[in-house]
Amino acid sequence: MVISLESGLVIQSYCVFIILKVRCYPYQLDSLRPLRRTKRTWVITTIDVTEEEKGPFPKYAGQLFNNRSFNTSVKYLISGPGVDEYPEIGLFSIEDDENGHVYVHRTIDREKTPSFQIRFDIVHRETGQPLDRPLFFKINVKDINDNAPEFPKEEFSVTIRENHSEGKYEPVFQVTALDKDEGGTANSQVSYSLSTQMPLLDGFTFNIDPTTGTIHLSGCLNYKTASTFKLLVKAYDQGTPQLSSTATVNVAIEDANNHPPVFTRDNYQLQISAGREHSAALWLQVEDEDSPYTPAWRAKYAIIKGNEKEQFTIETDPDTNEGILSVIKPLSYKDDSEKRLIISVANEEPFFSCENGIVMISSLEPMNTTVNIKVTESQNVPQFHPPILVVQKEDAMKPGRVFRKYLATYPDGGPNKIRYELSRDPAGWLSVDENSGVLSVVKEFDQESPYVNNSLYTIIVHAIDTPPQTGTGTILLYLSDITEHMPTLVAPSLDVCDKKERRPLIIKAKSPLVHSHSWPFTFELAEDSEDVKSTWKLGRNFVESVELFMLRSLPQGTYVVPFIIRDRRGLSTRQSQHIRLCFCPDGHACEDLPQGAVRFGGGAIAIILTAFLLLLVSSILLCQFHVPQSKSKAVVLPQEGEQTFINYNEESRMPLSHVSAKAYIRVAGILRMMLGINNSGKIMQYS
Repeated sequence: MVISLESGLVIQSYCVFIILKVRCYPYQLDSLRPLRRTKRTWVITTIDVTEEEKGPFPKYAGQLFNNRSFNTSVKYLISGPGVDEYPEIGLFSIEDDENGHVYVHRTIDREKTPSFQIRFDIVHRETGQPLDRPLFFKINVKDINDNAPEFPKEEFSVTIRENHSEGKYEPVFQVTALDKDEGGTANSQVSYSLSTQMPLLDGFTFNIDPTTGTIHLSGCLNYKTASTFKLLVKAYDQGTPQLSSTATVNVAIEDANNHPPVFTRDNYQLQISAGREHSAALWLQVEDEDSPYTPAWRAKYAIIKGNEKEQFTIETDPDTNEGILSVIKPLSYKDDSEKRLIISVANEEPFFSCENGIVMISSLEPMNTTVNIKVTESQNVPQFHPPILVVQKEDAMKPGRVFRKYLATYPDGGPNKIRYELSRDPAGWLSVDENSGVLSVVKEFDQESPYVNNSLYTIIVHAIDTPPQTGTGTILLYLSDITEHMPTLVAPSLDVCDKKERRPLIIKAKSPLVHSHSWPFTFELAEDSEDVKSTWKLGRNFVESVELFMLRSLPQGTYVVPFIIRDRRGLSTRQSQHIRLCFCPDGHACEDLPQGAVRFGGGAIAIILTAFLLLLVSSILLCQFHVPQSKSKAVVLPQEGEQTFINYNEESRMPLSHVSAKAYIRVAGILRMMLGINNSGKIMQYS
């Protein structure tokens, strides 16, 4: 038992219980500190402060009281953040410092300052001495729903595959919105909904989880039906009034493989010669409705039957998706007179289908076609290169100009006894040299001609040998613009240093953008003029380039070399290579002269100096013949700053021949200096 006495001492007594009687033996313990009973001296009513409250201000917020104020003249003080410290100076005050009434002076933003740690003091009004310990009180600002949920961006973009599966394990996207209102309350609790979907398709929708903001699919996508979607997502809180905001989610669909490649023909017939390899003997076409140049569109070909001896190979053209069948081992007419190949095609990407709104990945059976090959005995028939030549109309194709040089050769070699003739040229636009195979323009090309079909004019050339065997070449002349399909020069202009030792120039071409692998290219010099033939010569032909040699020395200047460039598809185009032969001070780069400056060659300088010499000599001779006669015996040379007449005595005048000789010697010396010739007659070199 512990008893508190008025003196403040604490007495502890031990009680002994004997037969229900209690006797206490009080004594004082020196080892214990005196205990004091502490009474509550500060009393504060609830101080309610709500954000965004309207005035009028100052507005009563609450009251504080200290029991030391009984029978004493006191004064209440307030300080700290919100009073005389940041972040809100002058927000709170005690208007009635005797009764402790607390007032607020303006609107508060809880999201800016959610609470204030205020200090209250009580002092004697007259002496200012503290009457009690200070009280630190935390004022919390009550939240109202004044903030809508906010998305980090107004617009989102996402790309998904067409074969994207439905279900919660493969979400399309997840949006998240944050609410600045007080956490853990209805004001900051965010939910999501999908307001609109464009386009809205039957049997297919996007869904959103109202709690997590995760977007899912319901049904199967179809790239052909819709390749993009626009979703308007709404985020709203649970406060009163309910506030919300929206964001847009743009969904792009990437095409996947739901259309298999299909051969355009069920079977092909091919006739080839025995004993020879045949590169690109047959081109097989397929149709695929998936997006071009994607794994869903690219074809993979395989010879599944008939190639047991591995005599054939097939590869895919990356631009056209065609299958290129080649004979890599010569066939025997005796053993392989007839061959039958079965060729399959599939896509690089697995096939998928939609069954009852569910994406199913399946291994589709490859599509097949048949190639029946007839092997014939080898015959030395002229063959054109390429068999089909595609040409676009050019501005230079005027009557009298060379159109193309279209040659045929013997597959097995042998002497060239080929004669050329036009087999089909219904409009009579061309003529052919029967010996060289050079075609020339006879008439203007007319796109309105009845022989032009869809801007295409067909020309057929025959190569006839002796004994009579005929090879056929076809020229397809396009009168419309197909420039984007043609190969072009990589650098239409080249700078070449003017020096004695010249290596071959490398002329390089590139594939058009729509056909990125149309090489190898074949280069020819256009048969336009004899000047081109006598000046330039082609060397080795590489995959995408050719060597160009200069056959004779040329003065500095710019030269145009016309080329005919043909790709492996037979497309042929004329390209002009501009070559600037220039002076290179460092031996590597052409000297760039200022605009308007003119560089004279050695011949031009010699002509100018010769003319200057003749003019100077003529002037001296004229002066000698027109000097007035005089009786003076001496010649006084004029001094600087003086004007002097020079008179000659006719009897003592120097002979004209002697004066002229001296003048010639002086002029010759000046000329030597200007031309850089030393006394031995050799031309001196200057850097």
